[in-house]
Amino acid sequence: MTSRTSANRYARALFDVARAEADPVVVEQELAAATGLFRDHADLWKVMTTPAVPVTSKRAIVDALLPKLALTPVVGKTLALLAHRDRIALLPEVLEAYRARLMDYLKVVRASVTAAVALPADRVTALEASLGTLTGRKVLMTTATDPALLGGVVTRIGSTVYDGSVKRQLEKMRERIQSAG
Repeated sequence: MTSRTSANRYARALFDVARAEADPVVVEQELAAATGLFRDHADLWKVMTTPAVPVTSKRAIVDALLPKLALTPVVGKTLALLAHRDRIALLPEVLEAYRARLMDYLKVVRASVTAAVALPADRVTALEASLGTLTGRKVLMTTATDPALLGGVVTRIGSTVYDGSVKRQLEKMRERIQSAG
């Protein structure tokens, strides 16, 4: 089983329990803080992810940290479970998978819009509202610029790309001309 598959299973179980016993948003925040704690302290991360360190030592470290972190029982039990199974290395992937489930649950989608020039604030707001109507979800949008587009915008929502750039239109015209000639 791949680490992504394992992380998805832990995230699904954590999310199900969080919905029943806690606030899923608070759980995400605490899980992110705990992941940051382990990742930001290089020595701690190395100890927790090195196979040469005995699992009993890793369990003892997590058991000692838990009371000091003041986490909800759901997150505390998850960290303890990961430590007892020597799976703390999965924390970043569990967090990523949990966030994806949370966003789906909250009906939120991420979108990125790239334009040839910086978009004015009113245009960004209008575009965000249009994408919200299109998807039926709240949109968290990021914007970027790429002068190579020449004009128009390229919008990515999940794995779907809407390319309305002048560059792409010119490429299509070139392909039609070449196929006709």
